[in-house]
Amino acid sequence: MAEGRVYNFSAGPSAMPLEVLEEVQREMVNYKGCGMSVMEMSHRSKEFMAIAAEAEKNLRDIFGVPSDYKVLMMQGGATLQFSSIPLNMLGSKGKADYLVTGQWGEKAHKECNKYGTGQLACNTKPTKFTTIPQKAEWKLDPEAAYVHYCANETVNGVEFSYTPDVGSVPLVADMSSNFCSKPIEVSKHAFIYAGIQKNLGPAGMSVGFVRPDFADGSKEMKICPTYCSWKTTGDNGSMYNTPACFTMYVMGEYLKYTKKLGGVAYWAEQSDKKSGLLYGAIDGSNGFYNCPVEKSARSRMNVPFTINGGDEALEKKFLDEAKKHKLYTLAGHRSVGGCRASLYNGLPLEGVAKLTDFMKSFMDENRK
Repeated sequence: MAEGRVYNFSAGPSAMPLEVLEEVQREMVNYKGCGMSVMEMSHRSKEFMAIAAEAEKNLRDIFGVPSDYKVLMMQGGATLQFSSIPLNMLGSKGKADYLVTGQWGEKAHKECNKYGTGQLACNTKPTKFTTIPQKAEWKLDPEAAYVHYCANETVNGVEFSYTPDVGSVPLVADMSSNFCSKPIEVSKHAFIYAGIQKNLGPAGMSVGFVRPDFADGSKEMKICPTYCSWKTTGDNGSMYNTPACFTMYVMGEYLKYTKKLGGVAYWAEQSDKKSGLLYGAIDGSNGFYNCPVEKSARSRMNVPFTINGGDEALEKKFLDEAKKHKLYTLAGHRSVGGCRASLYNGLPLEGVAKLTDFMKSFMDENRK
């Protein structure tokens, strides 16, 4: 742990590996001897074109992206893609299925209804987004243009541990908050997108992997803004206009670091250890701490929990005292309250060990 730094459990933007931050710091003023910072250089310069090309190559290598898929690096985060998906995929069908298992899937579904019909194949809002229904309960339309799901719900702490089987209907995944935390089956998806500010860099852009039949503009709606067009983005190498250059560069450094460690298999192993440690502390507290999510749907990335049955005064005390132990950003999302620990790649295992030690001592001191 570097001097003065804390263990940051933020849900995004989130902790980044110190090694990546230090490499960026080393190159900040004079990138590889070219006399300027990356944030100053033209995105058309040979230096930056090399940064972008290496980032795309490493994305393909690390995630096993098929060679015919387009890799897109887009501004606007994942939220802009809530609009871009129907605009590029609805085509003449005009309808799509949404598996809604949390607030982000709900937002994506709502956005689709501006451009066509977003059908609820499942919706777990009545049970406060704490579960993922069995496939037999989904209402899938074989004529839908696509099926959308959110692989990990950041607010609610719900994660798919598998790739949904939706038959021949194109599958779309928002992987923002578990991207780069485990291997993914790219070829089973027509489109995968992820904001990178959780596990792969700073805020400012999303990454997309798009199947060729949705990258050629053939299903693009006439009203699709040029900036939302996957064909335009892909045909211009993600540089139709000035991209989020510095964000792209830092992501590139994170990707290089990921390769050095052994790829996503390393992050998957770390994620299992970190989440196992924290859920163990919650489940072993005899009800003092409680995670509302059904065990089969629990997220390895975002762990929501309440204290003593949702005692708000005790939760505030917990958050205040945690800071004295360098444990920061543990408040739950404003819409659900309680506490939440986000265990992204940049948060070291030792941080989770410190948190669980603190949780045990806090419980001992405050249990009545």
